[in-house]
Amino acid sequence: MGRPKLLLPLGGGTLVEHVLAAWRASRVAATIVVVHPDDATLADVCRRAGAEVVVPATPPADMKASIMHGLDRVASAHAPTDRDAWLMAPADMPGINAALIDTVIGAYDSAAPRVVVAKVAGKRGHPVLFPWLLAGEVSQLRIDEGVNALLARQPPVEISWDDAGALVDIDSPTDYRRLQDEYKPT
Repeated sequence: MGRPKLLLPLGGGTLVEHVLAAWRASRVAATIVVVHPDDATLADVCRRAGAEVVVPATPPADMKASIMHGLDRVASAHAPTDRDAWLMAPADMPGINAALIDTVIGAYDSAAPRVVVAKVAGKRGHPVLFPWLLAGEVSQLRIDEGVNALLARQPPVEISWDDAGALVDIDSPTDYRRLQDEYKPT
């Protein structure tokens, strides 16, 4: 992208501010962002946008390692119980909105905890909700397994969603240019 994509302008702010605004507007109790240790600017923007920021001493090797850092923060700062849940989504998905987040949360049954995932046109998207009981299993995944392996162990509750925003992330300059028009400030 030529520069940090989460700090690219989008909708009158940055991409990450747009994403965090949706999480703030939802029913989540806390939003945690894991930031590379060399990315102080991103960490500052995320803090100003209301997120708890985790900056590991060494850069996480992959998304699974980032998630483990985030789960460590949840465990130490929020004392979750077995009835609680955690959600996961990449930070470069500006189409995830508060309504989608709240719909996924609303489908969670703490008495019969299961993974909940949004599904658009037959494809699973984000956010994905995991029962807190599965948090410890993330560190037990094989080195070649991602967190999505947890979905294969137990069929998730799939929530039908009509908006492709649950699937779309920004991975290239073309993706970014396509979304700029959609998120112009009003």
